[in-house]
Amino acid sequence: MALITLRRNLCHLSDFRLHGALNTVKNQPVNHVHKVVKEHLCPWFCSLQAEPFRVRFHHACCKKFHSENGNDLHPFGESVYSQVHDWDSFEQNFKNMDEQMFYTRLNNFTSSEEVLSFISTLQTLPDTMAAGALQRICEVGIKDDDQRLSKEILENPIFQALCVQFEQEPSNLSNTSLVTALQALTLLSVDPQSSLLLNLVTECQHRLKRGGLEVHSLCVLAESLLKLQGPGCETLDLIIHQLQGEKLEEFTPEDIVALYRILQMCTEKVDQHQTFLNKINIFSLSIVSNLNPKLISQMLMALVVLDQTQALPLVIKLGKYVVRHIPHFTNQELGKVLEAFIYFGHHDRFFITALEQHVASLYLTLDPEVVSRVMEYCSRKHILSKPILNAVAETFVCHSEKFSPSQISELIEPFGKLNYLPPNASALFKKLEDLLFTHFNSFPPKTLLKLLHSCSLIECHPVNFMARIFSPYFLQQLQGEESYLDRLSLAQLTQLLLTSILECPFYKGPKLLPKYQVQSFLTPCCSLETPVDFQLYKSVMMGLIDLLGARLYFASKVLTPYYYTIAFSQWVNAVWKNSKQNEERKTMFVRVSHEEFFLSSLTRC
Repeated sequence: MALITLRRNLCHLSDFRLHGALNTVKNQPVNHVHKVVKEHLCPWFCSLQAEPFRVRFHHACCKKFHSENGNDLHPFGESVYSQVHDWDSFEQNFKNMDEQMFYTRLNNFTSSEEVLSFISTLQTLPDTMAAGALQRICEVGIKDDDQRLSKEILENPIFQALCVQFEQEPSNLSNTSLVTALQALTLLSVDPQSSLLLNLVTECQHRLKRGGLEVHSLCVLAESLLKLQGPGCETLDLIIHQLQGEKLEEFTPEDIVALYRILQMCTEKVDQHQTFLNKINIFSLSIVSNLNPKLISQMLMALVVLDQTQALPLVIKLGKYVVRHIPHFTNQELGKVLEAFIYFGHHDRFFITALEQHVASLYLTLDPEVVSRVMEYCSRKHILSKPILNAVAETFVCHSEKFSPSQISELIEPFGKLNYLPPNASALFKKLEDLLFTHFNSFPPKTLLKLLHSCSLIECHPVNFMARIFSPYFLQQLQGEESYLDRLSLAQLTQLLLTSILECPFYKGPKLLPKYQVQSFLTPCCSLETPVDFQLYKSVMMGLIDLLGARLYFASKVLTPYYYTIAFSQWVNAVWKNSKQNEERKTMFVRVSHEEFFLSSLTRC
């Protein structure tokens, strides 16, 4: 195993077990070291700053130079090394340090400075741990979404020494440290043509062709190459071919999920790998119990992207374990789980109960994206969960400023669709009205129309905004660059017009022009009416034929003057024979809804 000596800030490299690179640094003057590091690191970090990047070893750092063979490197301005503070009291020997303890401490650090400070106290560092440290530096050191390390980290001599070591002697690294170092660099905006990256990739390709990489290293390498070169990478096909030749029983749960992530990024080749995917789907049933919340959410998301609708047994089993892990999901992970369940149409009462408890207990701290996703799930699956809807309503009242226009629409829409008013309805819609008055122009036209239409469904009529949405300017915005308005938008506008006529006779503002009004709310593609269940419709029709004697005595799907559709309706004259009377004439009006049908207006003549 290669050992990387970090003693005294890594400026003495004679104890590196990868002798070529280390002796180069050791035997050259300090200014030459500056030049070498600059040449190797600058190409892939130069975009970080406007001026040319420079690496400097300051005098304070030079004081940490040390040679275990007795040939001390004297710092500038110093004649003897004995003047330097004895750093040995801060050093630890990794021969006596437990590897697990190292990674535990490493994962507890939250900044690159902490990681660098920690490894600066170590005498020697095995290459696998050095790669792990590099990965942690990159993970915690990225600022915001810039995917770049700060200038201070790039100029840190320990970080520079790690990069030089991995660049100059990659052939001496273990498989694990090699692919881990490559994976760490993919977290950054690294120039694909940098010598450091090219050397690591070249060494990985050599080992891959020799068949020298084990399953885990193959998975890490595949994900790294996908980030660097995209799904068109030629090496990727060879990696997947080698993975297909391995026994799935030898894969860890983490490697199985990594397989899903790899194939997820190659969606254009999903048909080519479907047989392999089927094997993975079947095998994954046996490892679901060993997956943590993060892996469960990743597997579900991969199944969505890969459109594995035939893997419903796997989705159902994952759903059972989701119930157990709901309190432990992060906001992002829970969002992915809900997205997958929406896609596959999965729900069960145990999941709903667990989700209710989770949302009700943490509703004030949930991320707005998760809240909107929860409401979308309830809306899509027609789940009238009062604990969830009440908690979400309270969340919006308390933190309405955190929600984007689209999230607000997704949050309010289920209340109208499920016809439910929360206990704090007055506060909820007052907050919504104030927000619309303030940010009306911030809402996309279709989002705003859907939002106001949802309010009207629960009799919270948006009278104060009708004049705006019926105006030619808004209708033009709603149409956008299309040649005509879509039918769903026209139907929503028409229903709002009917609301102003039937429910708000006091409204005297502009009306919707006739050319924008639809004649029926029941349409094949997008309907505002709930379609009648076909089996129920057929059963009712056969019952009415038996009752009335013929199909001609009633009509189906009758359009009312207000554009709503009645499932069955007819005035009929029927002859009813009775043993006590010769004939009785009855006028019958039949109306059938989605759930039931009944006879009304039955009178005797």
